Amino acid sequence: MEYFIDALKKYADFTGRARRKEYWMFVLMYVVIIIGLGILDAIIGIGFISMLVSLALFVPSISIAARRLHDTGRTGWWQLISLIPLIGIIVLLVFLSQDSHDANTYGPNPKAVEDI
Repeated sequence: MEYFIDALKKYADFTGRARRKEYWMFVLMYVVIIIGLGILDAIIGIGFISMLVSLALFVPSISIAARRLHDTGRTGWWQLISLIPLIGIIVLLVFLSQDSHDANTYGPNPKAVEDI
């Protein structure tokens, strides 16, 4: 949950880098929350609570993905490749899953900084 809260604190911060663990833990919590709210929506019969939360978490999702791409040495604009049907999403998942690169134009390696 700490990674999720940290991502929300950096709501619209598109600078810097995010470790692989930070990104995927955010995605995991996001999916769990959306599934839980989807079930709650179905039980209550309202149907828009999960949509509102998804909308509220849209910008943090984009910003943490941009920071994750920065960690792999790519610009955040690579997220637009997901607009290409099927192939774009696969390529983006490969980019997001790659290991951190050494210090680059986006800052020092977060793994090296955290280990100190």
